[in-house]
Amino acid sequence: MRLRSWISGVGIQAPSAAAQEVFACGRYSGCMSSREFNDVLARAASWRAAERGVALATVVRTWGSAPRPSGSQLVISDSGEFLGSVSGGCVEGSVIEAAKQVIESGETRSLQFGVTNEMAWEVGLACGGEIEIYVERVE
Repeated sequence: MRLRSWISGVGIQAPSAAAQEVFACGRYSGCMSSREFNDVLARAASWRAAERGVALATVVRTWGSAPRPSGSQLVISDSGEFLGSVSGGCVEGSVIEAAKQVIESGETRSLQFGVTNEMAWEVGLACGGEIEIYVERVE
């Protein structure tokens, strides 16, 4: 089933154009298993059905060695619960904090994390490289 059809079927809006970019032309395949992807979106839908605040974080770009590929997602509730991964645990804490702000304000955020290989272990991005994560509130 196509992403937009599945999302419409569970009653949440499709991701923004920036987030959808990673699904175009088959670039999504191989990023997350379809089960992981469906679990993240299903959790977002169930939290919204329970009238909870929800944000969706999507890796939209990577450079060099990155812990998770473009298309990887993390869903976050207003109470800080989460499912999925955008960095294999490297920067999830920062993304969750930003997501809580996005839920409250409604303003999307683009987060960039990147370090030199020498600094990688200090800041938690142990693989080096850079990642860009787009965070949006789910309505």
